[in-house]
Amino acid sequence: MNKTQSPELPTEHCHPSEWAVRQPEKAAYIMVGTGEEVSYRELDEASNQIAHVFRNLGLAGGDHIALLSSNDAYFMKIVWAAQRSGLIFTPIHTHLQVDEVEYILKDCGAKLLFFSDQFLDLVRLLVDRETALENVLCLKSAEGFASLISEMSKQPVTSIEDQLAGAHMLYSSGTTGHPKGILPSWEPRSFSDLPEVLLSTGALLGISKRSVYMAPAPLYHAAPLVSNMVAMAFGGTSVIMEKFEPESALAAIEKYTVTHSQWVPAMFTRMLRLPKHRRESFDISFMQQATHAAAPCPEDIKQQMINWWGPIIAEYYSATEAIGMTFITSDEWIAHPGSVGKAVFGTPHIVGSNGSALPPGETGKIYFSGTQEFKYFNDVGKTQTSRNEQFGATVGDIGYMDEEGYLYLTDRDSFVIISGGVNIYPQEIENLLVGHPDILDAAVFGVPNVEFGEEVKAVVELCDWKMACEEKKDEIISWSRERMSAFKTPRSIDFVPALPRRENGKLYKNELKKNYWPS
Repeated sequence: MNKTQSPELPTEHCHPSEWAVRQPEKAAYIMVGTGEEVSYRELDEASNQIAHVFRNLGLAGGDHIALLSSNDAYFMKIVWAAQRSGLIFTPIHTHLQVDEVEYILKDCGAKLLFFSDQFLDLVRLLVDRETALENVLCLKSAEGFASLISEMSKQPVTSIEDQLAGAHMLYSSGTTGHPKGILPSWEPRSFSDLPEVLLSTGALLGISKRSVYMAPAPLYHAAPLVSNMVAMAFGGTSVIMEKFEPESALAAIEKYTVTHSQWVPAMFTRMLRLPKHRRESFDISFMQQATHAAAPCPEDIKQQMINWWGPIIAEYYSATEAIGMTFITSDEWIAHPGSVGKAVFGTPHIVGSNGSALPPGETGKIYFSGTQEFKYFNDVGKTQTSRNEQFGATVGDIGYMDEEGYLYLTDRDSFVIISGGVNIYPQEIENLLVGHPDILDAAVFGVPNVEFGEEVKAVVELCDWKMACEEKKDEIISWSRERMSAFKTPRSIDFVPALPRRENGKLYKNELKKNYWPS
């Protein structure tokens, strides 16, 4: 698409099982690290076998499963097996600590956990805690656990009789300190009847059966998971990196003649930091569209990418909740720098603090109407607060639209930090910090980071100001890292005599944050 417009949906149903008939030996996906290719026939047969495993374990439509694995050849086999079995599948962030994983498993009520062998120690801790899991399967082999490969070998490659469409439920850290499952509306329907948002994404990204698609990010994130599913639903080939590395990514583009790709801005930055002669030695001429999302991209970084790759850089704005989507091409962005584009899915509204719609140019909370329903799993209150009878739903982002309908983001409600495409919610970190015996109060927010867009900063009020020193900062950071994921742990700490908290208890973070961001 040369100009932003709503994508045209495919005229026929799309599903890997159909491509297994039409093009059985074509690669559905390729693992970059190992070179392993999984054909559509192999994907179809494997997902059928795993679907039989589900039924033999007593799992029925609407049941929940979880997957703790890095990018692995079995990851997408499990995803498509769950999709055709009517299951709700939750990929788990692989950098979480055992307490965090345990919470998600209990919250979603997972009846089955898959894990890859590098997480064996963590899973053993979960079992020792008697986490309420009915079934645990290692993807390949791990002492003391049944193997998925072994269980699959006992099953036929034909489909189960009661195929249903499943759905993914991803967790996003909650502002109250607990992650929240984001569940699209689910009801029994044909397994090949894929949701409109998935089909729209594929059409928007320009994917077809001729596409070679690469999203070099962990599959437990929404965007790479959905976009890789899209590529396989549309009959293309996905190129899956086990782990992003800038030079390897460029080499993969050249080797597999990648035509479409998806990135986060931090990846752009890392590729641009390669010596010019090295990064320009790779042939990227097959690329038709390179899309970025998930985090704000510095304008100079985006301009450098356009200069390097040409006007094929596109951007979309959405959320795991899938309440709406905007899209912008390179040419449009050059004419509207800083914009995240026009709506292609849902109708956007800018709403003021008084609950009224705002005119172009005025900043307010962003809502979308006319899209799919979702709910925050086990959190009726949060679900209700995201809704507006007139304007639809919001995830709390703040922005404005210009006269032409281009959307601009200005802030995030509750000060969510977006670091390298990962959402980090400060409240969870603040709750932990105030548990330190020497900390009286804490404020956490994002500050600029050249590579990742933002990094975690903590401003702390100590019980005794006399304790403030560099050694104390290091001690608090080490203490935090022992108790939460490394990506959530503050990268730096500053001390203040008192935080700007008002009589009503509200913390005025903007008064702190403005000291770290360019005005």
